[in-house]
Amino acid sequence: MSDMLQRGQQWLSERLTEHASREVIYRRGELGVELQATIGNSAYQQDDGEGAITRCQVRDYLINTTDLLLSAIGTLPRRGDRIVEEGEPSVVFEVMSLGGDPPWRYSDPYRLKLRIHTKQVETIA
Repeated sequence: MSDMLQRGQQWLSERLTEHASREVIYRRGELGVELQATIGNSAYQQDDGEGAITRCQVRDYLINTTDLLLSAIGTLPRRGDRIVEEGEPSVVFEVMSLGGDPPWRYSDPYRLKLRIHTKQVETIA
């Protein structure tokens, strides 16, 4: 008997990709692949050690784990990778860490989707 929760999570992941995603270009150096991504955000805070707390919000991209791993990229996200949203204007986001943590995390317990943390670094008119 298969795990009913895992089947439900798989169904939800497929609906999210089907109905709430857009095509982006995931780049590592000169290599780029087109992937479907759902836009999200993460909030975090950092204490400077002297009583000041900085609160930030970053743009996240939720991408199917297998889509990235089976693409020409072939590995999990790395700092410095870029995600391009084409349009008028096109916007470029760089994969980044949140307070020293890895630049991504799994968004579900079955590791179906990656939540990749980014910051905007460029706008192309």
